Amino acid sequence: MEELDVLIVGAGLSGIGAAWHLQDKCPGKRYAILEAREAIGGTWDLFRYPGIRSDSDMFTLGYNFRPWTEQKAIADGPNILRYVRDTAREGGIEQHIRFRHKVVDASFDSTTARWTVTADTPDGARRFSARMLLMAAGYYSYDNPHNPHLDGEERFAGRIFHAQHWPQDLDYRGKRVVVIGSGATAVTIVPNIAREAAHVTMLQRSPTWMVSRPAEDRLANALRRILPPMMAYNLIRFRNVVMQNLVFKRARTRPETVNARLTKMLLKELPEETVKAHFQPRYNVWEQRLCLVPDSDFFDALKAGRASVVTDHVGHLDEAGIVLKSGERLDADIIVKATGLRMQMLGGAGISVDGVKVEPNERYVYRGMMLEGVPNLLYVFGYFNASWTLRADLTCEYACRLLKEMDSRDTPVAVPVRTVAVEDEPLLLTSGYVQRAKDVLPRQSSTDPWRDTQDYLRDRKSIRHAPLDDGVLQFRKPGPVTATVPPAAPVKALPLAEAAE
Repeated sequence: MEELDVLIVGAGLSGIGAAWHLQDKCPGKRYAILEAREAIGGTWDLFRYPGIRSDSDMFTLGYNFRPWTEQKAIADGPNILRYVRDTAREGGIEQHIRFRHKVVDASFDSTTARWTVTADTPDGARRFSARMLLMAAGYYSYDNPHNPHLDGEERFAGRIFHAQHWPQDLDYRGKRVVVIGSGATAVTIVPNIAREAAHVTMLQRSPTWMVSRPAEDRLANALRRILPPMMAYNLIRFRNVVMQNLVFKRARTRPETVNARLTKMLLKELPEETVKAHFQPRYNVWEQRLCLVPDSDFFDALKAGRASVVTDHVGHLDEAGIVLKSGERLDADIIVKATGLRMQMLGGAGISVDGVKVEPNERYVYRGMMLEGVPNLLYVFGYFNASWTLRADLTCEYACRLLKEMDSRDTPVAVPVRTVAVEDEPLLLTSGYVQRAKDVLPRQSSTDPWRDTQDYLRDRKSIRHAPLDDGVLQFRKPGPVTATVPPAAPVKALPLAEAAE
């Protein structure tokens, strides 16, 4: 069994970043990365649908230690994948990755203060031992997307599949395509395949808030011509963080104003009757994730007649396409389900402490990165209202601070322990994929530190500078970990949204 200081799970954007921070801030620590697939990149290697891109700017989706130097701020998947892999290669991280190692079980022994992790490999089960477990496996299942069965699906004579499993041999040239969904995946696919397909229809159950912005950031590109790369990167990164934060908070305090502003922007892109029929959601901006349209490509495809939007529900499928509940029909040669993700925690692995199974939805989140009563485990879970990597970087920095503190105190156990009752707070977003996961995600309260603040500027100050010994996080010698407060009442989740993603 391989003995390590830190075991990182996942070799995607988060896992590679975690390794870089660990090498930089805790040199000499022994670590390995376990990756279930055969390649570096996570999401950016998995998704292969046409036009795959970021829906956040790369000045905030990029790492805080490595500047993004490409011209486009809204980057395509291959460029993001190259950025992640270049980081791994240049940092000497590749040699620490164990590919085709899928973590299935992790158990913490309080008497030894170590995690024992079991991974399935082509050569059978393999075990690892580590002081700290850092889960960087993302927030959704790579194998099982949200793929609802449609009545009559087996009768359809064409091809039907989920966008997460895009067939590499698919030829959509001259074909009629229906994309079911209205989130980031659908809005990316539609304009990209509309260039060659006979026609593409986006079928949505209900509208999604969308906003266009240029794929290139002119100010960023100008600053990079006159300033060192890292200086320009940090300036634009800070500007974007502040702007995102202001817009989100205004959407929370003045939703009608922000809704009206986005509607006005949509009216500059599309005819009024189109906006009223298909682009006026029943929810407020940032109650679900805002859908980005770079360079208005989706809107341009609609105006050119290469694509269209239908707002209706699927009734059933027949040999030639989809019969809607309204009685109308959409003939199709290809049907793409862009129906969303299936969220999971901790890479889907089973977690236990001293033989007792840990159910994340029965534990409160600590600072958005640990679970109450679970020692020496951190997990990366990005922001819903901002770029994923903003939180990933902070989580990895915190892990390094924690390791150093444990070493200085000579206490091998760090565990958040809740000793007071707290009140549950509903999940942040009403998005379907979030609400479907209410029985999977950790609980959060309305009070610190048992919540996920979704506020990067606040988190940055707290995670980097607040004392680790806050009266909740306990540093201990080896020994049993017990909570003094019984489990709380069931979480009161918000109503399930009707959005496809």
